[in-house]
Amino acid sequence: MLFSVMLSEAENRSDTTLIKSYLTSLTKTPASRSEDNAEQLDRTAEFIRSVFARYSDSVSMQEYTANGKTYRNVICSFGTANAERIIVGAHYDVCGQQQGADDNASGVTGLLELARLLKGQTLNYRIDLVAYSLEEPPYFRTKFMGSYVHARSLSDHKTKVFGMISLEMIGYFKDEQQSQEYPLNILSLKYGSRGNYITLVKGFTAGRFARKFSAAYIAQHTIRTEKFTAPFALFGVAFSDDLNYRKAGYSSLMLTDTAFNRNKNYHEKSDTMETLDIARMAKVIDGVLGALIALQ
Repeated sequence: MLFSVMLSEAENRSDTTLIKSYLTSLTKTPASRSEDNAEQLDRTAEFIRSVFARYSDSVSMQEYTANGKTYRNVICSFGTANAERIIVGAHYDVCGQQQGADDNASGVTGLLELARLLKGQTLNYRIDLVAYSLEEPPYFRTKFMGSYVHARSLSDHKTKVFGMISLEMIGYFKDEQQSQEYPLNILSLKYGSRGNYITLVKGFTAGRFARKFSAAYIAQHTIRTEKFTAPFALFGVAFSDDLNYRKAGYSSLMLTDTAFNRNKNYHEKSDTMETLDIARMAKVIDGVLGALIALQ
């Protein structure tokens, strides 16, 4: 069975010490990673590039301009000889003057750890890890989103893409009752009131890759995982970088701790790395790695 392929205990797993160091480098910066701090975004992009370069010989910057300023996506590739690719993406900018640990240093940290874990793997699909700029307001849902720029470039070049997974806030967990909210209250009857799981979020028409990745991820059994499939119009379903790949015609989905439905530090100065559950975050990343390998 395809999805029974899992990493052996002997293979590398996410390193919580590295995760902490990446979170520290991303969040404890002189200025916030917001759109008005282009110099800080440049420094963050260079940090991401330097980590990627430890594990891959194919690392590049995709530059673009928004309102007269230059911004950068950072791309790290594995299995470059393969024609069809899988995109794993996360944004490194934040909303306003805050550290943005869960939103979205956690997702970017996932990319950095995946780079280490993917080195040396035998791949049938090319895997591109992409760190985006300008996901947050005021550029959200505009052509200046880094993920829009990247997805559009793939479409323009008619690049073969199996699908895309967005890592959007993967570090916040709570075991207390009533720690989880939902866009529709009735959903608590199915998913419960504890924010102790990770969620695979996709639209009804998300496509083949989204279905297969979800099945492969759940088969890893690294952490409690729930699937949430809903209309794209439902509030919160199309709130991350995966939306731009769907618009470009690619199958995509989001992996998330459910953001503001659980984490009340969302877009607040209290979104710091000290609020994150590093151990469970590592298990989320292990699930992504296992699913990517199972799909090869």
